[in-house]
Amino acid sequence: MENKMLQVKDEIKRAVKGKDAVVEKVLAAILAGGHVLLEDIPGVGKTTLAMAIAKSMSLSYKRVQFTPDVLPSDIVGFSMYNQETKTFEYQQGAVCCNLFLADEINRTSPKTQSALLEVMEEGNVTVDGVTHPLPDPFTVIATENPLGSSGTQMLPESQLDRFMVCLSMGYPEHTAAVDILKENAKKPLSLLQNAISVEELMQLRKKTNDMYVHDSIYEYIVTLVEGTRTSPLFSMGASPRGSIALLRMAKAMAILNNRDYVTPEDIRNVFVDVLGHRVKLSTKARAEGKDIKAALNELFTGVKVPRT
Repeated sequence: MENKMLQVKDEIKRAVKGKDAVVEKVLAAILAGGHVLLEDIPGVGKTTLAMAIAKSMSLSYKRVQFTPDVLPSDIVGFSMYNQETKTFEYQQGAVCCNLFLADEINRTSPKTQSALLEVMEEGNVTVDGVTHPLPDPFTVIATENPLGSSGTQMLPESQLDRFMVCLSMGYPEHTAAVDILKENAKKPLSLLQNAISVEELMQLRKKTNDMYVHDSIYEYIVTLVEGTRTSPLFSMGASPRGSIALLRMAKAMAILNNRDYVTPEDIRNVFVDVLGHRVKLSTKARAEGKDIKAALNELFTGVKVPRT
């Protein structure tokens, strides 16, 4: 079954060049049942990545370009009165799919952003007091432009905390950029094949969730997350949701590497991606010229690695 995920990676790499590490972490987040925030400048392939994942994993897919005039009802749906039945009927919103792409999420109003809070946490939408379940699996991949870009605003901490990982694709390497140019005319997205069914994905998700984890790994994760709350490098630490996300991502990375157990290396590989958007730097750390990645790496190296 794990070989299926290798096939998925190979399919995605036909459309997304030179970003194997990012692709692997996005797939890990989907296996772990989480959501993904892609923060980067326009034009580096964020939307292409989301579309490639949907096609290679047989997922129903919808995309909304977030702008200031997008309404919550566009996202979660609304009730419409039916003259024939004399009743209100629920009209589905854009989130009623397996993979929802919220493009440039930090360009819309806070009211519309908040429409995703219940969706991302519960997998449901509530309209006029009636709760409607979303398809399973359900994943949000949101993209945002860096803060300071025209028309952007910060996402609230409550929403950031609901994203399992925050990733950045960055510019492609020279060789990958040449490959992108060569294959641009072929429209590589149209050539992708389904590499895994929804049923197979759900089986892998269950296997990921049920994986045995040694007690020393639990202790290690909690110690690392508690460090973000006590270290003078941070003014705001990660919540228990951050601990859970770190565990689930580590399990998924183990599955992608054909293992049925978690190692400290799995945690190291996703530590910054899982916690980077959940913490805030202290004045002391900023004065020393540190960024979030450097501060988290400093914290990580100061914690003893368990022997499992």
